[in-house]
Amino acid sequence: MNVKTVLILLILALATIFALVCVLLTRGRAPGTCQHQPPAREDADDGRSLVFADLTPEEMAQVVRYLRGNLGVQLVDASRAKPSDNCIASVDVQLPAKAEVLRFLDGGGPRPPREALAVLYFGNQPDPNVTEYVVGPLPTLAYHRDVTVQKYGGKVPYHRRPVTGKEYADINALIQRELRKAPRFLAACCESDGTDLAVLTTAPRGFKSGDRETWFVLFHDVAGTGFYLSPVGLEVLVDHGELQVSHWQLRQVFYNGRYFASTEELEGAFVDNLLGLVKIKKPRADAMLGSMRPRRPPGSPGPLQYEPQGPRYSVRNNRVTFQGWSIAFGMNPNSGPRLFDIRYRGERIVYELSLQEALALYGSNCPGGMSTRYLDGSFGIGRFSYELVRGLDCPYTATYVDRHYLAESDTPKTNQNSLCIFEHDTSLPLRRHFSDLQSSYYGGLRKNALVIRAISTLINYDYIWDFMFHGSGAVEVRVHATGYISSSFLHGRGTDFGNKVGPHTLGTMHIHHIHYKVDLDVGGQLNSLQTQDMDYEFVKDPWSMQNTIERPFLRRQRLEREDAAAFPINTPMPRYLSFASPRPNKWGHPRSYRIQITSFAGEHLPTSSRMERSISWGRYQLAVTRRKEEEPTSTSIYNQNDPWTPTVAFADFINNETITNEDLVAWILVGFLHVPHAEDVPNTVTVGNGVGFFLRPYNYFDEDPSVDSPDSVYFSSEQDAAACGTNPLACQPPACAPHLPPFSYGGFLNL
Repeated sequence: MNVKTVLILLILALATIFALVCVLLTRGRAPGTCQHQPPAREDADDGRSLVFADLTPEEMAQVVRYLRGNLGVQLVDASRAKPSDNCIASVDVQLPAKAEVLRFLDGGGPRPPREALAVLYFGNQPDPNVTEYVVGPLPTLAYHRDVTVQKYGGKVPYHRRPVTGKEYADINALIQRELRKAPRFLAACCESDGTDLAVLTTAPRGFKSGDRETWFVLFHDVAGTGFYLSPVGLEVLVDHGELQVSHWQLRQVFYNGRYFASTEELEGAFVDNLLGLVKIKKPRADAMLGSMRPRRPPGSPGPLQYEPQGPRYSVRNNRVTFQGWSIAFGMNPNSGPRLFDIRYRGERIVYELSLQEALALYGSNCPGGMSTRYLDGSFGIGRFSYELVRGLDCPYTATYVDRHYLAESDTPKTNQNSLCIFEHDTSLPLRRHFSDLQSSYYGGLRKNALVIRAISTLINYDYIWDFMFHGSGAVEVRVHATGYISSSFLHGRGTDFGNKVGPHTLGTMHIHHIHYKVDLDVGGQLNSLQTQDMDYEFVKDPWSMQNTIERPFLRRQRLEREDAAAFPINTPMPRYLSFASPRPNKWGHPRSYRIQITSFAGEHLPTSSRMERSISWGRYQLAVTRRKEEEPTSTSIYNQNDPWTPTVAFADFINNETITNEDLVAWILVGFLHVPHAEDVPNTVTVGNGVGFFLRPYNYFDEDPSVDSPDSVYFSSEQDAAACGTNPLACQPPACAPHLPPFSYGGFLNL
């Protein structure tokens, strides 16, 4: 064998050895697919939580068919209905009375009948009005009863109805006709013929009950960008109160600080050179102030949250369970997310936790901005909770749930994947201690929480609604605001009302006030309201009588009546405020849950305002009242268009009734003042724009319940912390690739 052959064989041998080494080194390290295990079995529900369930599309369709066949009037599909028509405005579930539900859930009573609430607009009647019917029982409908007078003390006048999409479309057609009367002005000011201008509504609509006059603000509109930051300085006031669309009129025109009776008058002022014209070029999509298009190519992917053995929570129908928690969830098409029968370790803590209203109140020196007080419930907080974007709005591997609604149409709609549920690793210890005295050890527990989330897009703003459930038995509720700011055309002393954020754009100041209902049942239905705060007392030192010491002590008080439990906004409130059960814990203290609010609310509308009573819930950062079936919500969808004679006035709930050992409700306000600035373009960021509250156990348990968590960690200096049997953190699961469903998005289907 010659030398050349030997060298070739040697090289081949080395190559073979190298390949074998590579295989051995990588063997077992190639990630396989994560093997999911079912979560630990929680308490059996047997479908009882369905007593709170939203209507299914099939049930909604049943109600529509029943109403069409049993009301004896002609009904037009709301998507096509004129104000002079009759139509079904919405259908939602009618929840049973609390006493009925508790008899069913706790007392072995019968399941309450399943009913629907239908809202109808009757425009084709001698006395046009809004009527609400309870329809039931599902699935075999046999009755309907008018509950309008029972709920509101009288008929609901027709002018209070929310504006429908068809009404907006007819208004837009009127505005386009009027704009055609000022062609030279539009060409000079905006490089437009009017058809490419976006029209944005304001609300409320007038100055007194019965008015239906709305200012509409016009913006440059470029497809794929947010027009809200590009006002052209033109606003129009439309009177759309008549039943006949042909009778609607344009009442006033505003441009760059001046008011005109009509677009013809505006055109005449321009032609006669009597107008202070501001020329605004039509923006390009790539230079639009509100563009969210990426400016750089994608970088390397960020961290991905996943569960190595699958979710540790379980979702069945409208109920989610997680490590002792049980929650029934739903979505009101008007007021948004609502939770019921929240239990921890089998005990009910909260009967109802629901969003009530979101107010955005603006300031400006333009008519549209200065008159805007949006009550978002009248637009549809739940209805406009669209599909969530997997991997951005929620973790990629979250559980996504469809929500259904019927509004302004006889056909149910589905917002698919519009609610998400996931376990969240906050990357923060829930509790921990490193001991370096007497003995050396470490103990701790990760702060993981179950999150239920929805996001509502209400015209320009996006609200992120979170409900979080912690291993300590605490419930956390928070809301973040993002999306586009609303803006006015910058003129005169505009910066008295905000900041300049574009060449002609004023970011207008506004407040966000959010209202929640919390029906706590702490250790049963009968609770009292306890407060604690601190003070100092000056006492002589017992061991040195010539000296004094400032000693802090607790002031405890039980609030006996509703007036004492209504805490005005932006005033001092006791630092500890708890719903207390008459039953004590092991240590003799009342089992309680503490309400802890984190808020930076702006100032409430002065009570001298003629529309203040419609948002009188905003007077109080917290108000505790006796629970009443006839006081189910703090507001009404009808308050937006008639705030001067509100259908529901929350201030009437507070009438100094006793609140000792009663079924109580906490009404909680959170919010913040927002003065837009350059960094709000293109969008307001969530950082620093989150508020909310906690419901925290306070002597409810005998110790922190999280000590029973299987995720707890403890090891001492005498143990091997790297041993899997000692420290679960050392038991790293084998590397695996999570099963990621292909990305899809259908959020644009129901626009």
